[in-house]
Parts: sequence; C-alpha cells; structure tokens
Amino acid sequence: MRILIVEDNPRIASFLQKGLREEGYVVDVAGDGDTAFDRATQQGFDGAVVDVMIPGRDGFALVRDLREAGVALPVLLLTARDRTEDKVMGLDSGADDYLTKPFEFSELTARLRALLRRTQGTGAPATLRVGDLEMDPATRDVKRDGQHVELTPKEFALLEFLMRNADRPLSRATLMEHVWGIRFDPGTNIVDVCVNSLRNKLQDRDRGLIQTVRGVGYVVRNPEERVEAAE
Repeated sequence: MRILIVEDNPRIASFLQKGLREEGYVVDVAGDGDTAFDRATQQGFDGAVVDVMIPGRDGFALVRDLREAGVALPVLLLTARDRTEDKVMGLDSGADDYLTKPFEFSELTARLRALLRRTQGTGAPATLRVGDLEMDPATRDVKRDGQHVELTPKEFALLEFLMRNADRPLSRATLMEHVWGIRFDPGTNIVDVCVNSLRNKLQDRDRGLIQTVRGVGYVVRNPEERVEAAE
C-alpha cells in the first residue's frame, strides 16, 4: 500500500517514513501543500497522512482542493491544534480522520488501517478474507485453510494489496507502483517472481486463488465462487 506523508518538519517526516516502511508500506514524502496536491492528483496513493501547518496550501486547503478535484484519497490529518473547532474544520474540509500531536505511533497505524478498510466499503472487516485465505494486517498473520503461512515483508505487502482489491485485475505497473513504489519497468520481472513465491508458500499451484490475467497482470479471487458461477 502506497502512503503519501505531507509534513514539512524533516524530523517528524523521517520518523513517520521509517515507521510506516517498517509496517510494510511504500512511503513518499512531500514537504508542502502544493507539491502534495500535484503528487496526489497525478500519482496513485492508497492513503495520506497530512500535517495541517505546512507551507503553501495548508492541510485544510489541501484536502478541500483534492475533494474539489475529485480525488477520493483517504486522508488522516495530523496536527497540534486540538480545539474542537479545528477538528470540525478539518473533517468538514473533507478529511477522513483527525489525530492530534503528541500521538502514539500504534494509534496512527491503527487509524490508517481503519481508513484503508473504509475504502473497501462500509463495514469492511479488520481481517481480510478471500476463500480460505485470511490475513490480519494488524498482527501480520496469514493463514491458508487454517494453517499459518510465513511471508517476507514484500510478499505480505503484495498479497495485502491483492486481497484489498479482490476480484479486480491489477496490472503489473499498478502492483509495482503500490507495492514497490517504482514506476513500471518493462525490463524487470520482480512482480512475477514475487507472485511465484506466493503461490508456492500458499500452495496455490492447483487451487487458483492467485490468477493470471493474460495481457494484464494478476487478480486474487475465490476459486469456489468461479466454480459456483460456472455451475
């Protein structure tokens, strides 16, 4: 999952970037509101953590302008302004959540996970499930048919992004951007190598959970639903 941090304080930006990367996110940083607006409208992100007091557009104006531009990016506002009227202004500008400083990093990541769940639709569960595959993003636990599966951080990040977009074919370019944080390079096969490793660890060679979409990329889909539909 690719997260945009908008923070002009280098120390705080570095702290957030390091912590979120350790959680498996791909993280980009913008130091002002105008740069953040350009990136958010031109590049694909899954969520944003935005400080209110930043150069250029402030956090309130940034979120408002993104909404007016039709960008539905989930946004968590981060600020030392803890008055009720500030929180109301932030949420009314179009932000999805509001966290005041100082904060516990565990609370920030929990709120970020909640924002990402909301993008799947109201009431999306904390545990991701597709067929007999389960993933808990909070504990980073993965089970297939009840059996625990050990994954590397990058395998986990790829599987999480596929499961959050279940039934949606995803191109290799999209996967590289959101999981590796790099623009598509036709000379690399890192996506195919990682998918191959996932299929081995999930014992998915003959079970069809991770499906290849010819000419596109990959999709995670419950194979039992495909059989039922065929019947």
